[in-house]
Amino acid sequence: MDSLEGIVERITFYSEETGYTVLRLRPSGRPRTAFAAGEDDLLTVVGNLPEVNPGESLRLEGAWASHPQYGKQFKAERCEQILPATVEGIKRYLGSGLIKGVGPKTAAKIVKKFGADTLTVVDEQPRKLREVLGIGAKKAAIIEVAWQQQKAIKNVMIFLQGHGVSTGLAVKIYKQYGDMAQEIVKSDPYRLARDIYGIGFKTADKIARQLGLPPNAPSRVEAGVAHALGELSDEGHVYSPVQRLTDTASELLAVPPDLIASAIERLLAEDRIKRETLRIAEIKGGGESKVREEEAVYLTPFYYGEIGVTNRLSNMMQSPSSHLADLRQRDLNELIAQTGQVELSVEQRMAIRRALENKVSVITGGPGTGKTTALKTLIGVLEATKHSYALASPTGRAAKRLSEATGRAAKTIHRMLGFQPGIGFNYNEEKPLPVHMLIVDEASMIDLLLMNNLLKALDPATHLLLVGDVDQLPSVGAGDVLRDVIDSNTAAVTRLSIIFRQAQGSLIITNAHRINRGENPIVPDSRGESETRPYHADFFLFVVEDPEEAANWVVDIVQNRIPSKFGLRAIDDVQVLSPMYRGAVGVANLNARLQEALNPASAKKAERKIGGRIFRAGDKLMATRNNYDKDTFNGDIGRLTAIDFEEQTLTINFEGREVSYDWLEADELAHAFAVSVHKSQGSEYPAVVLPMLTQHYMMLQRNLLYTAVTRAKKLCVLVGTRKAIAMAVKNATVATRYSGLDVRLREK
Repeated sequence: MDSLEGIVERITFYSEETGYTVLRLRPSGRPRTAFAAGEDDLLTVVGNLPEVNPGESLRLEGAWASHPQYGKQFKAERCEQILPATVEGIKRYLGSGLIKGVGPKTAAKIVKKFGADTLTVVDEQPRKLREVLGIGAKKAAIIEVAWQQQKAIKNVMIFLQGHGVSTGLAVKIYKQYGDMAQEIVKSDPYRLARDIYGIGFKTADKIARQLGLPPNAPSRVEAGVAHALGELSDEGHVYSPVQRLTDTASELLAVPPDLIASAIERLLAEDRIKRETLRIAEIKGGGESKVREEEAVYLTPFYYGEIGVTNRLSNMMQSPSSHLADLRQRDLNELIAQTGQVELSVEQRMAIRRALENKVSVITGGPGTGKTTALKTLIGVLEATKHSYALASPTGRAAKRLSEATGRAAKTIHRMLGFQPGIGFNYNEEKPLPVHMLIVDEASMIDLLLMNNLLKALDPATHLLLVGDVDQLPSVGAGDVLRDVIDSNTAAVTRLSIIFRQAQGSLIITNAHRINRGENPIVPDSRGESETRPYHADFFLFVVEDPEEAANWVVDIVQNRIPSKFGLRAIDDVQVLSPMYRGAVGVANLNARLQEALNPASAKKAERKIGGRIFRAGDKLMATRNNYDKDTFNGDIGRLTAIDFEEQTLTINFEGREVSYDWLEADELAHAFAVSVHKSQGSEYPAVVLPMLTQHYMMLQRNLLYTAVTRAKKLCVLVGTRKAIAMAVKNATVATRYSGLDVRLREK
């Protein structure tokens, strides 16, 4: 193989998924090749490389080739990150963001002081860094630790590099296991998937196979079965039928089904999974029900979660004690009159009565049906009769909306229960919440495990009211709690159906109900003419068939048309939703297009490329996982306010709260100029822009379109075709989630 050394000038392309990189390299000396550098003295290097930064020095081995479109390239097979030899190289290397505590300015000061001896000083005499103006003892110590960590990480990198592990993941592996990293990876590579966020089964399996682990190794098959169950839970399932699990894992691992069966038995013995036979009732055409048995396999936490929710809800409903017992015989009209609210529908009055009389009750219904009015009246009754209550929602945005709607304090469920990282929930079975009634809004978003923790904190005498729209998409996490509670016929459920007069003039609300009934929405063209005159001009369709053209329209509508016509802010007030992640109008491409349009690069804006993505000051970002240490939750949206190149952090402003993310934690963040419809649950936006094309046919479902439309408060703009909209409206199939909660509740 040919060899090549040089300094990375810039990264043209980097795939976080595969590590495939295209970079421009300034060679050291003359490359031993017939291919000369271009006019700018730079060479093009391609290959699957660790994530490198401009300023780093590389030693590469590979072969020269000539690409028909891009010309001469060096195809790298091996890559070693080496220390630079020149003063300029040292300055760029230190300031590249590789070492925490050293940014470009600090690097320049250090190199100015020590010149060509800089790296020797940092490595062997780090205390001398205190001689540099602006670097005190504390910062010098931080740099020393970071440098030593970097050296250790490089040893791990050399081992992992051949197994397709990116630099970012290698650092995470080292931070998790320290000096034991290499030994642990060799002995049990599948442990990586269990212990480290960002490393899944496929990455661990790739490492294991390259280490020589045979395809039928018991540890591999067990990890594959657990992974298959985990994938199903990511899709919302609480358990898997044993046959589906066997088929899925067998196909994933390319091993015979009997090996899967043996692995299931071993996992059962280790208590990593649970198995139980459920009696599933199936309703036939004539209303007859038939019971069939299904052998269900659970990941252990979901099994105990389902059992816990069943037992706790049943205990509440069956317990004779009630904190609101004194209200059960009171005249409802008299109670409502005390609140000053008298104009309530029969449905709303029934909902309030059921909440006061039953330990577990549900209010469900679409937009404009008066859920908030009923809720405010109920709160007024509780306040007038001196009964305590608490208001909660699954997410921060939903809690804020609930607080604004009721004029009362509302918290996320985690904050209400006093969650502390490493400790757990402050309110639990030993210390229940001191309230007579708990009201939870946006209950369709509550997953099984969160519901279990919520119920642990309720005294059996406390009343629980779940408020939500069951026709929306179910929770992002596993389970379908609100639907299961309703379908079990064990709770007191009120479905509000009357659309109130003030909501009837809105096409957003009118169309949401039409969609839910299986009727095509009234869709005016972009001029808002003809049949929509009796309605507010709040719902539009831009008819576009080509996906690339649709993407162009989405950008133009967000960047120009909505701000100029409606006075809304493009980034803060307009949210693009998409049914899918891939494709021209998928979340990924729209985020790239909208970032370029709404927050373009500028000399005044700090930016950093991490994991193949550009993070730029001013970007709209979303948290993609719960991080209890930071008190941020999956779906929280904020703005990137600062990038610290020395401390290697991103600062995000979430609703006025500044949160710092280390660069290594950037995989917990996603750009949010466009988000999936699923991720929009529990949020409302002044304006929503939604592409709807027939290319999305796999995701064109009624509840998805309904959920997207109901996110819009003032304006909803569809970009696509009437055919795609009609396809979604007709597809009323709700993807069934494997959950035994409704079965267990009925049998209790």
